[in-house]
Amino acid sequence: VQLQASGGGLAQDGGSLRLSCAASGGSFSTLGMGWFRQPPGKEREFVASIGPIGVRTYYADSVKGRFTISRDNAKNTVYLQMNSLKPEDTAVYFCARRPSGTDYRNSRLYDGWGQGALVTVSS
Repeated sequence: VQLQASGGGLAQDGGSLRLSCAASGGSFSTLGMGWFRQPPGKEREFVASIGPIGVRTYYADSVKGRFTISRDNAKNTVYLQMNSLKPEDTAVYFCARRPSGTDYRNSRLYDGWGQGALVTVSS
């Protein structure tokens, strides 16, 4: 199963974008979900993660207070609301899934990586 991120695009410094990630299959509500990003010329990095029922959320320090991860299990979809965007948020954003209770920061524990969504923030 692969996940497809959508909603990327161009935003101005201080602007907002909302990413969505739709999943297929019947196990969505039992899995943690995460967002990662890969800035140009850099390694992929953790952005945010959410537990199976949406109670627990985790954020990288660089996005805390600006980004919000959420999920709608009825729609098998996870979201990333990005506010107060900065040029350094420019990256390809990926969503992926992980077993519940695992290390949310470890990208190796995730699967379902698909094509990401490009987010470009202009100054």
